[in-house]
Amino acid sequence: MELKSKSKDGLQDIVACKTGICRIELEDGRGILEYRGYAVEELAEHSTFEEVAYLLLFGELPTKSELEAFSEELKELREIPPQIIGLLTHLSPFSHPMVALRTAVSYLGTMDKYIHYRSHDVSIAKAKSLIAKFPTIIAHFHRIRSGQKLIHPNSELGHAANFLYMLRGEEPEKIEARAMDVDLILHADHELNASTFAARIAASTFADMYACVVAATGTLMGPLHGGASQKVIEMLREIAVPWRAEEYVKMKLERGERIMGFGHRVYRGVIDPRTLVLKRLAEQLARVKEPKWYQISLAVEDAVYKYKKLYPNVDFYSASVYANLGIPDDLFIPVFAMGRISGWTAHIIEQYENNRLIRPRALYVGETKRSYVPIEERDQS
Repeated sequence: MELKSKSKDGLQDIVACKTGICRIELEDGRGILEYRGYAVEELAEHSTFEEVAYLLLFGELPTKSELEAFSEELKELREIPPQIIGLLTHLSPFSHPMVALRTAVSYLGTMDKYIHYRSHDVSIAKAKSLIAKFPTIIAHFHRIRSGQKLIHPNSELGHAANFLYMLRGEEPEKIEARAMDVDLILHADHELNASTFAARIAASTFADMYACVVAATGTLMGPLHGGASQKVIEMLREIAVPWRAEEYVKMKLERGERIMGFGHRVYRGVIDPRTLVLKRLAEQLARVKEPKWYQISLAVEDAVYKYKKLYPNVDFYSASVYANLGIPDDLFIPVFAMGRISGWTAHIIEQYENNRLIRPRALYVGETKRSYVPIEERDQS
């Protein structure tokens, strides 16, 4: 079989599966992102994360009664078992929160007597539980490592507002809650990104949902995927003031180093539609919170376009949004996962129900047809 003509580094533009969950296209010089046929910009403007999670899992927008029931079920599932709290307590305080999150997910699997069941209803139930528990795991671990009292979920608050409440110990302002909600919507899914692909590969082996999600969380942690937003805020802190941005960017590029938060494998030469929404969100928060993160981000964006003609991606303005929401730097990736868990679980279920084992080929580039040489006869020089 001739594989050379089919090979592309990083599987760029290779279609690996069919999906009805998320559509990404380049049309008329702009990036298109849709969840189940709905433009992400429209969902970010009018919807809530709970509604989007329902859409991803069930394929349709819910009725009012369906959304109320779904939201109430998520609220009822927010608490995590005491065994998980004990686990988080015994993890090293210098553990990265993403390591804590994936460890907790794996432990949750040991407590599920239906772990190996893959029926639609059972899988949906697992998905709801994971979506509901991710914010609690993340917030609890942060407060445990910080020596703070745990804040238990508040059933009066929505998904996004409740996370900020559990994390910070006070109810968020309306603008903060809405910013968090919109951010989760924008991160909910993105077709076959690296972490979702990892989850689908695991699902194609009929691994249990917890194992699939652990595969996804491990992949998301990489600095070329979800880890980019944490690198962006570290860069903004290093630059410190807007007038240093161009000098910093120029220096990095001259050294052949990457500027994190720019460029995208799919949105080549066009703006990621999520970036436009996040940029507006960052600007709104900058008016009422700390303005410097947004100001430095604008200066970096201008400098990178000047020297590299690259647009910012979803990670770039996420950093200033998270900073102004009081989210610690090393929680940026877990917050990404908090939104993406809805997409991961939807893709896992889709893979289970339309499965063929994902097993690509590799183009061999090493030596061939070599003869074995006894060790005594090998050149020792």
